[in-house]
Amino acid sequence: MVDSKWLQTYREEIKTFSGNIRDFQEGRLDKKDYKGCSGGMGSYAQRDPAKHMLRLRMPAGRLTAERLKFLADTVEKYHVQKIKLTTCETVQLHDLPAEQVPAIMEEAIGAGILCRGGGGDHPRNVMCSPLSGVQKGECFDPSPYAEAVTDYLLSICRDIRMPRKLKIAFSNGAEDSVHSAFRDMGFRAQENGTFSLRIAGGLGAMGHRMGVLVDEAVNPHEVLYYVKAMVDTFCQHGNYENRAKARTRFMQDTLGSEGLKEAFLKNVEALKAQGGLEIPRLEAPADIVRDEEAALAHPRAIPQKQAGLYAVKYHPIGGLLPAEKPAALYAVLKDMPGAECRVGPDETLYLVNLTAAGAEKVLAVTADGAETEFEYSVACVGATVCQQGIRDSQGLLRSAVAAVREAGIPDGALPKIAVSGCPSSCGAHQAGTIGFQGGVRLEDRKPQPAFRLFLGGSDALDTARFGEAGAVILEQDIPSLLVELGRAAAAAGQSWAQWSETHREDLNAIVAKYA
Repeated sequence: MVDSKWLQTYREEIKTFSGNIRDFQEGRLDKKDYKGCSGGMGSYAQRDPAKHMLRLRMPAGRLTAERLKFLADTVEKYHVQKIKLTTCETVQLHDLPAEQVPAIMEEAIGAGILCRGGGGDHPRNVMCSPLSGVQKGECFDPSPYAEAVTDYLLSICRDIRMPRKLKIAFSNGAEDSVHSAFRDMGFRAQENGTFSLRIAGGLGAMGHRMGVLVDEAVNPHEVLYYVKAMVDTFCQHGNYENRAKARTRFMQDTLGSEGLKEAFLKNVEALKAQGGLEIPRLEAPADIVRDEEAALAHPRAIPQKQAGLYAVKYHPIGGLLPAEKPAALYAVLKDMPGAECRVGPDETLYLVNLTAAGAEKVLAVTADGAETEFEYSVACVGATVCQQGIRDSQGLLRSAVAAVREAGIPDGALPKIAVSGCPSSCGAHQAGTIGFQGGVRLEDRKPQPAFRLFLGGSDALDTARFGEAGAVILEQDIPSLLVELGRAAAAAGQSWAQWSETHREDLNAIVAKYA
């Protein structure tokens, strides 16, 4: 954790922010200036400026029992009704009155939750494969390094001025849902105990890029040298003049991939020569009591690499966590040693380190979540809440889920989809098997709500690729399009992966009907 001096400064910043948010509410601070100071504190005004969002950092996605209790208590104390799990493994509280935001920030410190740098031109929440430390087939657990990077970035965030935000992810080598292949920095665990590293990847309105492979043998205890080198490289070569191009991925255009690699590694070498950024050897977590005799078979129960322990996945539709759920989950988990929640980048909660009996209890509490692959779909919070939003991505997903359920489309005939309400890619639509990007379409010379279709994206390990942008579909037609696609795959007796590969002409013909 950060030191007491840092925390004292943070508390002073919260007091200053309390005045800023009050000035904004009373009209003494305009929207642009308020956004400039609120983002760095992890908060934004919503489309209705009387309501606010607060983003709770969860390094490595870890919603520990202590943090879960804080969340439950906060929901009860402040009557929070909208909770959003995000694709950056954070928890967002929505529809907050202005006076509640700084109060919750201050109270969150006691649970080890720091909102500083949760938005704006800052290093964002450091992500990690959600089942790190418990997943069968992982190379090693990278989560301690993700947390060490978080502490380091928070310690320097006041001293740096980057062109824009910086997103860092750690993959455990068994899966890559955190998109290490196309983040600003993506560390991937390898069997030999090192990380491979890609830099300057990303999604967004001005184009998307896979990361540039710059090192295939990063010593885990030296990752802070690479992180600081990335900050330095971004500050040296990033675009401070044009915000639309002020992300690391555009350095691939200005420097070329080889030039970028050379500049970055030169900074790494210089920092290593200075020394002082090694991470000390980290202790392994304590053993957890196991019940090796019990066995559990359930679609949402995942056997861990620790014998007799399970993880349970729970996906609230659209990533909207019911307000009563944190308290219900805490009531179940509080007496289970070592049990905790992890926020996944697909807006799924993973509850880990459960015995079979404990998993049964968690499964009962989470029976209201997604039941099919399609219902695990991802959507940003959408334009009804977000100032930047264009389309209601949550409304579209609700309509699509209802239509697919009513049509009786069998599980597997449709993949999970990824929906972004605008080009900002908060739903990671470019990486979705089926993705939708909010926009408009002219009908009788009048703009109508619509989404651009993306097909064929993947975040699978070693085969990451971006989907191909295609037709613009009217929002009202998308549920029907999905139902027709699902029926076609089901009629062929195939999964979506099989059917979309072997019936490409049929797929294109169905899409063309709605284009």
